Amino acid sequence: MSNDLAQQTALVTGATAGIGRATALALAARGADVIVHGRNPERAADTLRQIEALGATARFEPADLSDPAQVTALAERAGQVDILVNNAGIFHFVRTADTTPDTFDAHIATNLRAPYLLVQALAPGMTTRGHGAIVNISSGAASTPGLGSGIYGATKAALESLTRVWAAEYGPSGVRVNAVAAGPTRTEGTAAYGDAFESAGQAVALRRLAKAEEIAAAIAFMASPDASYVNGATLSAMGGQPALG
Repeated sequence: MSNDLAQQTALVTGATAGIGRATALALAARGADVIVHGRNPERAADTLRQIEALGATARFEPADLSDPAQVTALAERAGQVDILVNNAGIFHFVRTADTTPDTFDAHIATNLRAPYLLVQALAPGMTTRGHGAIVNISSGAASTPGLGSGIYGATKAALESLTRVWAAEYGPSGVRVNAVAAGPTRTEGTAAYGDAFESAGQAVALRRLAKAEEIAAAIAFMASPDASYVNGATLSAMGGQPALG
């Protein structure tokens, strides 16, 4: 494995499980020091042990990303960050007629406002240093309509739009901003949907769910020097679109 992220610090939100944990491990394997964000100390401790077993340095920083004050405090505690992965998100699949104001606000707060505040706080330091990489985790729901995924997909579509805006704002200073649109992925969170979610894997060209490590590999690529001329892009890691007919 390349050591091309040595002496860089990465903040990964939602890094105590699923895609976030796999991403933290993938970045650590490439030499990065990792700030593990999450809300569960026990799961965080397990993630830290796995990172340290790779010979990398890591620390846990808890925060509730639905609270803007805690997001701002997280950015302050993180300090100098070279790589920001906005992975944390919530998904409650419910049709429009059954979406409550609280559900709507929760998606906006965690999936959209938190990444916005973190970029707002951390990107200026990256521009001052003349380098940095930001990777926003999107979803196939941003571009493909799904029953019950309205507000979730809307937050991800907005995040992809912000990705392009931020790429234009910060790119001239050497900070790349990209997104990875993850397809249906087997994680602790999606396991709760059981067979209904398993069938989502049959709807992509590869005819299977993704492993968290497969999505993490795409994220690590976008954060690495291998993607040094990729900016403002959304990389599709969705298993391919099947043909009609």
